[in-house]
Amino acid sequence: MDKNTRPIIILKKKGGHGGHHGGAWKVAYADFVTAMMSLFIVLWLLSSSKPVQEAVGGYFRDPDGTASKAGTVLQGSGENFVVTRDNMPELKDQLQQKIREMNDFEKLKSHIEMTITAEGLRIELSESASGTFFDLGKPKLNSDGSELLITLAQELGKMPNKISIEGHTDSKPYAATGTYSNWELSTDRANAARRLMQANGVGENQITQVRGFADQRLRKLDDPLDPSNRRISLIVQYVPVSDEKIKETEGKEQKQSAGVEGKKPEEGSAKPEEKNSKPDEKNSKPEDKNPKPPESAAKPSAGSAKKE
Repeated sequence: MDKNTRPIIILKKKGGHGGHHGGAWKVAYADFVTAMMSLFIVLWLLSSSKPVQEAVGGYFRDPDGTASKAGTVLQGSGENFVVTRDNMPELKDQLQQKIREMNDFEKLKSHIEMTITAEGLRIELSESASGTFFDLGKPKLNSDGSELLITLAQELGKMPNKISIEGHTDSKPYAATGTYSNWELSTDRANAARRLMQANGVGENQITQVRGFADQRLRKLDDPLDPSNRRISLIVQYVPVSDEKIKETEGKEQKQSAGVEGKKPEEGSAKPEEKNSKPDEKNSKPEDKNPKPPESAAKPSAGSAKKE
C-alpha cells in the first residue's frame, strides 16, 4: 500500500429526533387570538340592541344561573326572598326585564313607569287618550292591560311583600247626570286589577289596600284633563328588616360614633389643661398652711385660761 494514500474515513450518523423545540410561541399566539376574540365581542355588543346587552351582562353577573334561586332575586322560595330598601332596585330590574318580553312592549313602554319611593316600588300604568290598559270610560281591562297585570302578578306572587292598588282619573266629569262618577270608576278599575292579579299568582292576603282617589292626586297638576292622569298604581311595600339586622346596624353606628368622638380635638385638648391645673393646687397648699397657728402654741393658752 502506498504511503501517500490517505485512509478512507466513513462517518455514520444515527437517525432520531432533532431535539425538543420551545413552545413559547404557542402561548403568545393564544394570547393574540384571545385578544382578537375579545375585541370582536365588544364590537358586536356595541352594535347590538339593548335587550341583548342586558342579557349578556346578566350572564357575566351570574354565569351559573343559580343566584336567582338563592333567595336574593325574584325566583326561588318566597319565604327566603324579602324585598327591603337595599334590594328593591333588583326587583325593579327584574320586573322591567319581564315586561320587555311582552308582545306589544314598544307600544306600551311609554305608559309604564317604575319608581322607588318611601312606600316601596311604585308601578304606574297610565292611560292614553284612546285607552291603553282599560276600555275608554269603563273599568274593564283590555288585552294589553290583562297581559301586563298577569305578568306582574306571576312575579310579585313569589314574594311575601304586601301590595297596595290605587285608581286615579282625570278631572273630566264622568257623566253630566247619574250617580256613577270618577270615584266609582277609579275604585272599580283598582278592584278589576286586584281580581285579575289574585287569580294569577298574588296571594289572597298579599293585597292589603284597594283605594280610589278619583282626580284628587293628579299626575300633572298643570293639566288636570291630561289622559295620563287616568292610571292605576301598584305599590310593592317594603318588608321591615329583622331585629337582628337592626341590632347589627345600631352596633355599627355606635362604634362609628365612638370613633368620631375619640378623634375630636376639643376633648383631647381639655385633658392637658386639667393636668396643668393640678400643680397649681399643690403649690397653693403651702400657702394655706402658713396662716394656721401651730397646735403647740394653742395648748398653753388653753391651760392658762383654766388656771385663771
